[in-house]
Amino acid sequence: MSIDQTGRYVNFDLSEEQLIADGNHVLCAYVYKPGQGHGEVEVAAHFAAESSTGTNVEVCTTDDFTKGVDALVYEVGDAGDGDFLMKIAYPVELFDLNIIDGRAMIASFLTLCIGNNQGMGDVAYAKLHDFYLPRRYLELFDGPARNITDFWRMLGRPVVNGGMIVGTIVKPKLGLRPGPFADACYRFWLGGDFIKNDEPQGNQVFAPLKQTITAVAEAMRRAQDETGEAKIFSANITADDPAEMIARGEFILETFGADASRVAFLVDGYVAGPAAVTTARRNFPNQFLHYHRAGHGAVTSPQARRGYTAFVLSKMARLQGASGIHTGTMGFGKMEGANKDKNMAYMIERDVADGPYFRQQWWGMKSTTPIISGGMNALRLPGFFDNLGHSNFCQTSGGGAFGHLDGPTAGALSLRQAHEAWTQGVDLIDYALEHRELARAFESFSGDADLLYPGWRDVLAE
Repeated sequence: MSIDQTGRYVNFDLSEEQLIADGNHVLCAYVYKPGQGHGEVEVAAHFAAESSTGTNVEVCTTDDFTKGVDALVYEVGDAGDGDFLMKIAYPVELFDLNIIDGRAMIASFLTLCIGNNQGMGDVAYAKLHDFYLPRRYLELFDGPARNITDFWRMLGRPVVNGGMIVGTIVKPKLGLRPGPFADACYRFWLGGDFIKNDEPQGNQVFAPLKQTITAVAEAMRRAQDETGEAKIFSANITADDPAEMIARGEFILETFGADASRVAFLVDGYVAGPAAVTTARRNFPNQFLHYHRAGHGAVTSPQARRGYTAFVLSKMARLQGASGIHTGTMGFGKMEGANKDKNMAYMIERDVADGPYFRQQWWGMKSTTPIISGGMNALRLPGFFDNLGHSNFCQTSGGGAFGHLDGPTAGALSLRQAHEAWTQGVDLIDYALEHRELARAFESFSGDADLLYPGWRDVLAE
């Protein structure tokens, strides 16, 4: 680093409380480590400079106005384990807005806050753990058009506290041809509510999208006729090209016809990026936008010291307009995480919520629905409900449905019965005595049963 920039890009006299009250700055909290031989404040100043108006040398084009939109480090402290915390205030004026409608974009937020600063030589690593948006900037984002309340309505449930959406991912995730895939959907729908394409499913040579979607639409009609209940399908429209995404979406809606309102659109929002999410949000505002975060662990995993956290990803997804986003299993399923990850769900579903460093008010922006997926089954659900404190989310059990000894219909019913038991305050083993599908879930997932419900064999064997 050629110059000391602490004099320009550091101001420890700034009050976070006042910055929030003024409403003119985006605040970001990073956990970082300086490169060897560099001081923590010196590196923080360089980080803020690179994130906004500066570089590593003085340049002749800087004027007084430019200095007025500097990003400013207003706090540096000990984050434990040899790491440091830095908080930076970014003037709202720094962020790029659309020329067509003046709206905000996540691409600009990421370019500034997760841009070149991640690769500077004097930064050993840095990771964004939380951010705060003032009202005047937050309201420039699209936000969600649909969420779980729309699912509850079409399923005939109360639109407040309507409870868990019983869902699945067809297994195996790849390898099924259109007919077997649609049959798997039909069998699950006889007991469940919601099916999603898994993230790699699309237009493979062994399962062309047009053939598969046509078969699934027919399977939905059959399941609805047989059960007398609405069913929901989340179709993957992810692509590199927005035109391809729109073509897929239009074909899917046309094929489902009268059931088009019961179709969600899944977008792999991390690998395809903000442009893909916004393409779906703006071209199909009447559909539930299902944000799948495949690949996010490359930067969000605790083992990754750069990038941003899963909490940050979820918060950005709400701003972009995700109707629902996968939030992990919070330590109750197969996915990496811990029970404290419930704060991620709270941030996207509430109007005011606390993050690791900032309290965010959403000023009435529609909520985003937590989607729970990854190694869950009927036996793990009650503990998950207890930890989260409610069951108002969409839950997708793949193996938890298709791994049931009696097949996916029984697997779906076992998930539904676990939810019923919890809402009624009945012990799961006691409820299983009167509900065969749940009882057979104990046999289907006996390892979990032995761990979570010792003595179940004696009771259910009676």
